[in-house]
Amino acid sequence: MGFLESKYLYLGLLILSISYPLFQSFEWRIKLYKNWKPLFISIFFMMLLFIPWDVWFAKENIWWFSSNYTVGIKFLNLPIEEWLFFIIVPYACVFIYEVLNFYVKKDFLISYAGSIFIVSGLLLLILCMFFYDKTYSLVTFFLSGIACFFMAYKKPPWMGRFLLAYLVSLLPFLLINGALTGSFTSSPVVNYNPDEIIGFRILTIPIEDSIYNFLMLLIVISLFEKFRLEKTY
Repeated sequence: MGFLESKYLYLGLLILSISYPLFQSFEWRIKLYKNWKPLFISIFFMMLLFIPWDVWFAKENIWWFSSNYTVGIKFLNLPIEEWLFFIIVPYACVFIYEVLNFYVKKDFLISYAGSIFIVSGLLLLILCMFFYDKTYSLVTFFLSGIACFFMAYKKPPWMGRFLLAYLVSLLPFLLINGALTGSFTSSPVVNYNPDEIIGFRILTIPIEDSIYNFLMLLIVISLFEKFRLEKTY
């Protein structure tokens, strides 16, 4: 319990998240290290959206970070752990994506992927109308809804693979995000203004976080597939 209630909690969760994916990136069948350049470029472009978003939300107290669980180093008012989050979590998720691509040869969801994206986009935009006064919900649902329609329109060949990777990534998501939102500690690492979220939670995790993670991963994998295919990097 000492570690869980220490200033190293957030950093420790990130180290836990990256350790196995980073080590296995050199595994002879996956060889993710050979695609590091397109991957990190993709993560960089994703951060161009998500870092200003994070800075703005923190400034407006839509969410904030407990000093009890962070080491105390900040940049643009974000803990250093939060900056690392946007590198480590997408990396780990792309690792899951690549592992599934290698070991699961059949794309089980490709026939349904277009419909899933259309229905998801509609539901998210409808939710925007109901929760227009809740900033986190509105921004997350709107951007994710538009992204879903864009995917349904473009129909990339990997869209079914993406959906499978996202579903599998929900398992570590529940563990790590659960820890960040107070499932295992006396108070959360990340706190949310209750007036800016729907209030529906999975364990201690606001439902918005799962959609936020969906959008982040979708952007990274979209760019990752583009850059490594076109070799424009």
